[in-house]
Amino acid sequence: MTEKEKMLRGEPYDPTDEELTALRVKAHRLSQQYNMTYETDEKQRADILDELLPDRGRGTYLQGPVQFDYGVFTHVGENFYANFNFTVLDTCPVEIGNNVFFGPNCTVATALHYLEPAPRRMRYRGDGSPYDIEFGSPVKIGDDCWIASNVVICAGVTIGSGCVIGAGSVVTRDIPEGCLAAGNPCRVIRKIEDK
Repeated sequence: MTEKEKMLRGEPYDPTDEELTALRVKAHRLSQQYNMTYETDEKQRADILDELLPDRGRGTYLQGPVQFDYGVFTHVGENFYANFNFTVLDTCPVEIGNNVFFGPNCTVATALHYLEPAPRRMRYRGDGSPYDIEFGSPVKIGDDCWIASNVVICAGVTIGSGCVIGAGSVVTRDIPEGCLAAGNPCRVIRKIEDK
């Protein structure tokens, strides 16, 4: 099994793997190129997103700046909007539904590190080159969600369709569909009813 396959399955992997490094460097370069464009550079932005975020629905709009670790492991549905400073660490798949809006300064992070210090430490190959071992867990966000400003969505979280996540929240556990949730850690406040 390749390091990329291990990574996408949420198994421990070596992020310095040659294939993963090439994908990451490409995504970081494309993110930087996107951030250097203006909102009116629609064709240039679309061309960049064709490489950076190829699995996206119609009506995707990223205000910029953005930062993707890989990009190609993130799926966004139709009519997706992300405001300033959208960051996605997609070491595991990130799936975002249709009609989802993100406020400014939001992060989706699938990456994880060991809690114990020993397995988290850097290691060295015979040639002296350093590496570490990482792992992750996918994130899924349903349709029709609004993620307000300064929200962090942590690895392994599923947010159900129709949710609103309040500003400044740190989402560490699943949120059922149709809920208003907020806080650090993020907790369900109430169901959202049609009124």
